[in-house]
Amino acid sequence: MSRKSVIPPSPSAEAYGIDEDQGDVFTKDDPLSLFLEWFDLAKKKEPNDANAMALATVDETGLPNVRMVLLKDIDATGLAFFTNLESAKGRELLGNPKAALCFHWKSIRRAVRFRGAVAPVAAQDADAYFATRARDAQIGAWASAQSRPMEGRFALEKEIAKAAARFGLGKVPRPPHWSGFRLSPIEIEFWVNRPFRLHDRLQFRRVGDGWARSRLYP
Repeated sequence: MSRKSVIPPSPSAEAYGIDEDQGDVFTKDDPLSLFLEWFDLAKKKEPNDANAMALATVDETGLPNVRMVLLKDIDATGLAFFTNLESAKGRELLGNPKAALCFHWKSIRRAVRFRGAVAPVAAQDADAYFATRARDAQIGAWASAQSRPMEGRFALEKEIAKAAARFGLGKVPRPPHWSGFRLSPIEIEFWVNRPFRLHDRLQFRRVGDGWARSRLYP
């Protein structure tokens, strides 16, 4: 008995033909400036979480791991995100401080990839960001033993109740096991959809204090 494929068929020539050609989108010579320009457009177009990015790490055996996290800061030194340091990603980043990030914005049909070394953010930066979180999210950071086995949802709810009772109406401090990492890119690649899968790819590689720029085949 044949089963209908769940994989969508390849687009027809007609479908490719009406695919929007976005024109020249590589408008900046500095990759971080170009990323911010694309990011601003994505924030206007994406239904939600334009700052969502896939974070790839490797464990102690070299086996890759990937999950979605949220970009919380970007400056000349790199891109920052926050997590439980005792989670799988926290342990993997502390054990092998290299990672890759990928943004994919379906609404504008563009993607950006980053690769580089990762380092913990300063304690004051983690404190400052933690203070901006909603109180329930702050309590959740204390309650969740992220990435570790859980007997059931009720176990988490009990830990949340215990943490809420512990802090009462007072300030919730940042847990010692909760902080952030900053990826300092040595490679940044920009991808934009083009008709007939003839996409445009522009790669920047760190060379000294500057960037070498290369066009790549799609």
